[in-house]
Amino acid sequence: MRVFLTGATGFIGSAVARELQAAGHQVIGMTRSDDGAKALKAAGVEPHHATLTDFDALKAGVAKADGVIHLAFIHDFGGEFSAYKENCEVDRRAVAAMGAVLAGSDRPFVVTSGITTSVPGELAVEDGVAISSEFMPRAASEEAANAAAQVGANVSVVRLPQVHDTAKQGLVTPVIGISRAKGVSAYIGDGANRWPAAHISDVARLYRLALERAEPDAKYHAVAEEGVSAREIAEALGRRLKLPVVSLTPEQAPAHFGMLAFFAGADMPASSEQTKKVLGWAPTGSGLIADLDRLELAKS
Repeated sequence: MRVFLTGATGFIGSAVARELQAAGHQVIGMTRSDDGAKALKAAGVEPHHATLTDFDALKAGVAKADGVIHLAFIHDFGGEFSAYKENCEVDRRAVAAMGAVLAGSDRPFVVTSGITTSVPGELAVEDGVAISSEFMPRAASEEAANAAAQVGANVSVVRLPQVHDTAKQGLVTPVIGISRAKGVSAYIGDGANRWPAAHISDVARLYRLALERAEPDAKYHAVAEEGVSAREIAEALGRRLKLPVVSLTPEQAPAHFGMLAFFAGADMPASSEQTKKVLGWAPTGSGLIADLDRLELAKS
């Protein structure tokens, strides 16, 4: 299968590209730059120049593929939550543009969303409905995927937790920077709130399985660990960074975490039982704490 992969040069996208190639698929990778195109060519990926706001270029990439995996997202928001929300809306429009090309087609379109729940602390399941809100705008991508399905696109959704290896760990990565800058590793309250997680190798395999299954309107959770507590994460960072570990009150959290304060205190465990059963997906990668204990430290 010829697969158009957005975000092909990114942390998850590059792993997905390798996974697809190993399974015999050809990959067309979206890139915004000449340097990205060179890197893709070196990896055996056909580069396609586009951005999430250049709908004509996006549609051209979709048009020459047998299937699409959408992983690109604008992560540069300058620490402003309002900018993050706008980036989520940009993604909504990009999904809609690509979905329009695939309307009435059997070609699989795998869209990326995030783990969300309407009830804090309630175990999120695949059948749950993701609704974008003031504090959970990432579901905009899934809403666009659902709209594309309504016009006949063969869309499935992969909801991501904290995806990690020893170099990157989702939202934990910026928390590491905050910890080093503040000189302490912190959690909020008793730190019992949980984040789901999965190793990058397992996540890449799930994307391939979702693409190959091509089940319309399917929802998958790329979750290996249902919930790792904030306190465990903070303690692991304290060990690795050699920093004291402290508990903050909810009132103190914004000054420490900035725009991540909401996420730092969120309790969002998630199940992947349905995903494992349907796709035969069995995570084998290392856990989040194990990777944090072996964290690759960049020089300050």
